[in-house]
Amino acid sequence: MTKNNLSLVSGANGHLGNNLVRFLLKKGIPVRATVRNTNNTKPFAGLNCELVQADITDKGSFVKALQGVETFYAVGASFTLWAKNPKKEIYDVNINGTQNTIEAAAEAGVKRIVYVSSIAALDYTKLPAKESNGYNPDRRDMYYNSKNDGEKLAFELASKLGIELVSVMPSAMIGSEAFLPLNVSYNVLKLILNKKIPVDTKITLNWIDVKDVAEGCYLAAEKGRSGERYILANEKCMTITDTTKLANTLFSELKLEIPRAVPKGILFTIAALMEFSAKLKGKAPILTRKDVAVFSGLQQNFDISKARNELGFNPKNPEQAVKEALQYLMTNPEILKE
Repeated sequence: MTKNNLSLVSGANGHLGNNLVRFLLKKGIPVRATVRNTNNTKPFAGLNCELVQADITDKGSFVKALQGVETFYAVGASFTLWAKNPKKEIYDVNINGTQNTIEAAAEAGVKRIVYVSSIAALDYTKLPAKESNGYNPDRRDMYYNSKNDGEKLAFELASKLGIELVSVMPSAMIGSEAFLPLNVSYNVLKLILNKKIPVDTKITLNWIDVKDVAEGCYLAAEKGRSGERYILANEKCMTITDTTKLANTLFSELKLEIPRAVPKGILFTIAALMEFSAKLKGKAPILTRKDVAVFSGLQQNFDISKARNELGFNPKNPEQAVKEALQYLMTNPEILKE
């Protein structure tokens, strides 16, 4: 890929999409950025990129947006673990979006796609999880299902349509730059700083700096083998409780309370109450019974040797990523406030 070849980043006002736009521009690569709503220009202030409207649910909008593009970074997706109708609002959007954008890319003559999948599309029954283990057999979460089935569909379509496609699978992205609303994982750090996690859920997250993931996407476009998948994560995960302890060590003035351990039955009761409250308010609960059932105790440890060896991916360690992300939140009160 030469520096004069146009790249398109979908979902460019999202956390990864916006950081990827910034990374490519610093490399001297011309960027076309797509968003659903072009009225929100704050994430693009000072950026010399072309901003266009396109929606992954509208294939025609992407056929138009992808004209003249050589490399398509397919970042845009519904990134949420909760919805009133998860099948319709998460699964269907992501599956149809995958089909629409890849077919549009083929019609527009795009040469290469970097498809942003997720560590959700990995098999966790053998640890550390790695690309060759296959796909996640746990079908209890619609977002996870959409990433598993979406990645399989992406490879099938790319093969059928004769287009190069590399998949990347990021873990829990945090760090600058970030704009509201924060993504699911970054919002956990916000909850910690706002003292909204009183109990130990035993939920783990594999923290990764979003800037490292952005670079990993670029490296996948440059060096990734078509038809292959690459984990963009750190080797070891951290529990939310251990993350709180780390935050306390780094910023003792916050005086954060360490979440209390409670029996799993109590966790389910707390989650049920939060779900009931969220239903009344019409917004996502902090914790759901599904979260407890699927994620409590799940170890998200990865073998990232393939990305290291083939792409040159070398992320900062999770402790440093957490430290920088917390500092960013604390110095941006408009993001940290509830």
